[in-house]
Amino acid sequence: MKIVVCIKQVPGTAQVEIDEKTGVLKRDGVESKMNPYDLYAMETALRFKQEYGAEVDVITMGPPQCEAIVREAFMMGVDRGIILSDRKFGGADVLATSYTLSQGIRKAGNYDLIICGKQTTDGDTAQVGAELAEFLGIPHVTSVCRVLKVEDNSITVDLDLPMHIETAAIQFPCLITVEKGIFEPRLPSFKLKLATADRKIEWLAMKDLDDRNEMHYGLNGSPTQVKRIFPPESHAGRDMWKGSSGDLAGRLFQMLKDKKFMQQAR
Repeated sequence: MKIVVCIKQVPGTAQVEIDEKTGVLKRDGVESKMNPYDLYAMETALRFKQEYGAEVDVITMGPPQCEAIVREAFMMGVDRGIILSDRKFGGADVLATSYTLSQGIRKAGNYDLIICGKQTTDGDTAQVGAELAEFLGIPHVTSVCRVLKVEDNSITVDLDLPMHIETAAIQFPCLITVEKGIFEPRLPSFKLKLATADRKIEWLAMKDLDDRNEMHYGLNGSPTQVKRIFPPESHAGRDMWKGSSGDLAGRLFQMLKDKKFMQQAR
């Protein structure tokens, strides 16, 4: 079984500058980390590696600094890392991102299973997994909370839907997106860090892909554009109140009422 996990480097802080012209995050030089949801996807793949002897690759798209999360994946037990990096990929929305990943996966080889985290913490759209599957022309299911059975040609899983749990079996090759409760992610191994320090990472630019049409990537290939984006306001001020519990409760109620967060029942 061959598995590829889609991972992403996301800002590790809320203090991120915005490019007002393009409406995208300025990622260069920003403290970053692996998208937390992708840790659950990677752990799922590594469990399959332990139980079924699967080969596990990771693929990511981003600036050169995203090499750090591929190295982190190696420290957890991943076999191969692929990075899609090109300035022409910059500013991509979910559709252009999904298309670029699909081109990278086609270039990297044939896979039985593609695993994605539920969503990313910087975009929160939860759309890339489904769109990636559509570009690859393979079946997919989302919100996987439990793996029930893995067979030679299919996988059976439970889906955590809004009103109930649904069981689905899908044929390989396929794509699944997993919930954060599916497995507990492992910690990076210092032993594997030493063992994989010199492991080669495969870098792919647009010129390496089958489709080299610039209009399909980055801002050019993004049908949706951000109208306005801004960092959240930071409020560091605070008030210290002293008094009896009754006085403080009344004062707190009055403040919430004045700010129209709540109203007194009539």
